[in-house]
Amino acid sequence: MTSTPGTARLLADLAERVAGAGSEQRGALWRLAEPGRQLDANLIRLPADAVVDEHQENDLDVLLLVVAGGGTLLDGARALPLEVGGLVWLPCAARRGLRAGPGGLVYLTVHRRRPGLAVQGVRTARPVAEGGEAACLLHRICPACGAVPDGVAPAYCSRCGERLAAD
Repeated sequence: MTSTPGTARLLADLAERVAGAGSEQRGALWRLAEPGRQLDANLIRLPADAVVDEHQENDLDVLLLVVAGGGTLLDGARALPLEVGGLVWLPCAARRGLRAGPGGLVYLTVHRRRPGLAVQGVRTARPVAEGGEAACLLHRICPACGAVPDGVAPAYCSRCGERLAAD
């Protein structure tokens, strides 16, 4: 693994932020802020038994690394335990929520940087009907490669050929 001069400073800064966080402190303890970066990273603390409601991130894959404490990852159908050193990949369009354990939960998230805000075009006088939240396709994701297979009811993944579970 290649290390840059700032890596040791960054790790020390993260450790100081975790150590200095109060037991009831919630939210971002640190954010990656270097100009010109392609990634975003956030160190988040949830106090004991706090919950991040289940939601769906439609744009980004996220890596989540548990730094201190523990808790539970909620993904709609399962509750997966989280402990220090646990690394979880949360693919885009997957439902996810978090519940901190009795000692709280501190975790680092890393994902592609979101593009800046942009003008979306001219609004029309006629309101556009919104369709609500997209249907969950998590059960359709290929367990071998993470692809969403093409077709109405495919039996095999179009990317890697893995046999898919029947609906």
